[in-house]
Amino acid sequence: MTRVRDASAVLCAALLASATSLFSQSVEKLDPALDRLVPAKPTLVRDATGFNKWIEGPVWIDNRTLLFAEIPGNNIMRWRPGEVASVFLHPSGYKGSAPFGGPEPGSNGMTLDAQQRLTVAGHAQRDVWRLEKPDPWSQVTVLADKYQGKQLNSPNDLVYRSDGSLYFTDPPYGLPSQSDRDPARQLRVNGVYRIAGATEQKPGSPPDPARLQLLIQDLPRPNGIALSPDEKFLYVDNSGPKKLWMRYRVQPDGSLTGGKLLYDATSERAPGNPDGMKVDREGNIYSAGPGGVWIFSAEGKHLGTIKVPETVSNMAWGGYLGKTLYMTASTSIYSIQLNVEGVRP
Repeated sequence: MTRVRDASAVLCAALLASATSLFSQSVEKLDPALDRLVPAKPTLVRDATGFNKWIEGPVWIDNRTLLFAEIPGNNIMRWRPGEVASVFLHPSGYKGSAPFGGPEPGSNGMTLDAQQRLTVAGHAQRDVWRLEKPDPWSQVTVLADKYQGKQLNSPNDLVYRSDGSLYFTDPPYGLPSQSDRDPARQLRVNGVYRIAGATEQKPGSPPDPARLQLLIQDLPRPNGIALSPDEKFLYVDNSGPKKLWMRYRVQPDGSLTGGKLLYDATSERAPGNPDGMKVDREGNIYSAGPGGVWIFSAEGKHLGTIKVPETVSNMAWGGYLGKTLYMTASTSIYSIQLNVEGVRP
């Protein structure tokens, strides 16, 4: 396996290190409640651009660094404000010797556990794994790769609960054809799973199949996932064919009940689908959606949309105060300063 360090020798020189564009009038206000969340004169900043077609899975680490997945390039990238982006890890997903044969060979969503260990949805690698230290040469621990003896589809996004369990979505977008009929697909469902006690798994030990639980199996394309700040609810969105946001009640044992439709945006024609999600300290939901980032109340009321000129895939809270929302969108990183602090892993 080839890995690339986060060294200056691997700089992507074509990428811009500082803000390249400022976009005023960047927020569509639909409800007065949005005024608490968004400044009176919000400005969307394009911080860096020139990436390979589809970037995803941002996570803010060490209070100064954004890691994100450049999926077509099979890279995890590293970027800091005012600096040029560089390759943190390659390959990040598919590691086979034969050509991958599909558009998305890399990894996807990322988060941190309570020990600040980077945890990654392997996507084309068809597993969930973590780095034991914030170093591309660190030991890798695979947390899940099979359910009932069958290989996962392509884990997409993930979120930890404070009890150390890990929830993740598993659509087929990381398979070569991205289809339910892909020859490599082994499972009949595109599920949402829970790894019980994920943080307790010893470094380098194999995944324990008994810890992996299938919780949701009736969503055609489960994608973004997030927990409410009090962890009473799990939010999962569905990217197609219907554009849906769902809410599930989390039981004390980590299981889910009471699936409820929060919002249906199937009729929306702007570019983009429900995708990565995050929440703020007040419980509001921020999700990739048609035309940008949709902001919902905890009850599912659409308060407004951050308009982004490229298709948004995911987002992460960052900055010193945790009030900067960084967004990955097609070929660029965007950010906007908000009034509220986000829930960071």
